[in-house]
Amino acid sequence: MTPAINIAKKAKIAYKVHEYIHDPASESYGLEAAEKLGIDDARVFKTLVVQLDNKVLAVGVVPVAAMLSMKLIAKAAGAKKAGMADKADVERSTGYVLGGVSPLGQKKRLRTFIDASARQYDTVLVSAGRRGLEIELCPTDLQALTDGDIAEITQ
Repeated sequence: MTPAINIAKKAKIAYKVHEYIHDPASESYGLEAAEKLGIDDARVFKTLVVQLDNKVLAVGVVPVAAMLSMKLIAKAAGAKKAGMADKADVERSTGYVLGGVSPLGQKKRLRTFIDASARQYDTVLVSAGRRGLEIELCPTDLQALTDGDIAEITQ
């Protein structure tokens, strides 16, 4: 059990956990998950932590094959600019290691922005808090559990 799975379990939502053997040589955790699980990469979402211009961290949840737009996530957050957060800051604030960062069950709950493309699917997959572990859930449940905002945040 991870904090992400515990959050879903406690909320009594419908979810499914998918596990696969992570290849340490893999450079794209999300694409690896989609490939190994045989799921369309448009339904598998990665969790990226950014630092806004006011030094506050925020989370962008986007399809693994897409790129997070720093300009769009900054705009959605009401900031002037955004950049990828420092690895140590990400791990310290979320409680997860890179490649296993989940939008759910973070140590310090960060403001979350979910790409609008998630709405077109009945379910999406996000990291369940460990490399090689994904949780599948309804996008509206993901939004509710993260108190997230839906926004166009990919380029």
